[in-house]
Amino acid sequence: MNREELIKELEIRSESYIVRFDKALIKVFDNHQWSSFHEPLLYATHGGKRIRPLILMLAAEAVGVPSTKTDLASVAVELLHTESIIHDDIIDEQIKRRDRDSFHKRYGNNTSILTADFVFGIILEIASRYNDPRVAKELSLAAIKMCEGEQRELSMNSREVPWVEYLTVNSEKTAALFQTSSKLGAIIGGGNEEEIDGLAGFGVNLGIAYQIHDDILDWETDRKFSNDMKLSSDIQENKHVTLTKLKEMANVYAENAKNSLDVIKDSEQKEFLHDLADFTIRRDY
Repeated sequence: MNREELIKELEIRSESYIVRFDKALIKVFDNHQWSSFHEPLLYATHGGKRIRPLILMLAAEAVGVPSTKTDLASVAVELLHTESIIHDDIIDEQIKRRDRDSFHKRYGNNTSILTADFVFGIILEIASRYNDPRVAKELSLAAIKMCEGEQRELSMNSREVPWVEYLTVNSEKTAALFQTSSKLGAIIGGGNEEEIDGLAGFGVNLGIAYQIHDDILDWETDRKFSNDMKLSSDIQENKHVTLTKLKEMANVYAENAKNSLDVIKDSEQKEFLHDLADFTIRRDY
């Protein structure tokens, strides 16, 4: 099917999951109606593709557990994503996000920083509801990796970047939370070690493909990578990365993601995850 048909089909198949996720998110926020951060939280989480919660829910169902058991964890990963967006937009001085004023543009830097801290508190509270300590551990590792990735990216400005360093940043800043989303789904869903590892591999490869494709979209609109990046010698010695090379590598990581699902039994959810990998490198937003 063509790109438009794929996107439309995925939107239809995702609808029930996203509706349930949004209800879970609002329920969590309702516990904080007393807070001055309640309205800013609603603004911060408005819109978005909800792909990380969707991956978590599908991963749980792929190993045999109804995704309703993962509602709170799906909220946690989306809130971790939200917190990172708030910080990223401050650092990048981004004034628009999802066709609206970025969070710091609307509320100012001070409230933005405090809101992100408040979000961390909610994530910790959610993690405490799970008896399995792996839930809190995976959320913690994702947050640590994302901070490391953001710090590395700061050093990439105004210089050529070796391909291996570019991949490291993508693995930490973006793919870490994709990995956590799919891995948490497998853990909460009661997956065995092989299934957990397979879904973790799916997440990290999907996350890398997702970020590469984001950079392709930026490059095509001349917002980023206006200068070629230097590839490291393990890819192609003394060459510069091109748009064609980026597209090739996005496809490679999307295929790696799908191959990681080989250990998962066939199901509608597994097929859905396969299709999400295709969507990742064919979307235009």
